[in-house]
Amino acid sequence: MLPQARTSAWFFITPLDTGIATLKSDKYLQIAESAQVDYMLQTGLIKKSLASGYNFVNAAQMVKFIKPIRLFKRVRVETQVVFADSRCAWLSHGFFVGEVCHAEVLVKMKFKNGPVTVAPSQMFGTFAGEQPPWVQRWEETLAALP
Repeated sequence: MLPQARTSAWFFITPLDTGIATLKSDKYLQIAESAQVDYMLQTGLIKKSLASGYNFVNAAQMVKFIKPIRLFKRVRVETQVVFADSRCAWLSHGFFVGEVCHAEVLVKMKFKNGPVTVAPSQMFGTFAGEQPPWVQRWEETLAALP
């Protein structure tokens, strides 16, 4: 599977993931990270990463909540790289119950070899795609933070 492919991973929401009956906000990030590891496995990037000694590091994460995810629901997380430049890659993790999107976790990630940042092109190859406007706005917001 190509690194630009969309992958799917499934999760079952248990009482350990919820407050009373709704998925807790911190669990979205934990599930997204698990989906990210699954993406690395499905695309074969984990093998390449381990062979090269590269690690992936999440530099920033943002959650867009659309609808609550309830207890005992089966959630499909669709993961894809939406953009990559010379330093970072931006991933989208869409949380679906059935065909309805309930949330999206956006991740800015880097590949690291010790203290050195590795260009995503070394892992993905050349990324064919334009920078979405939200990536630029997110970068401007991150730059404005203290």
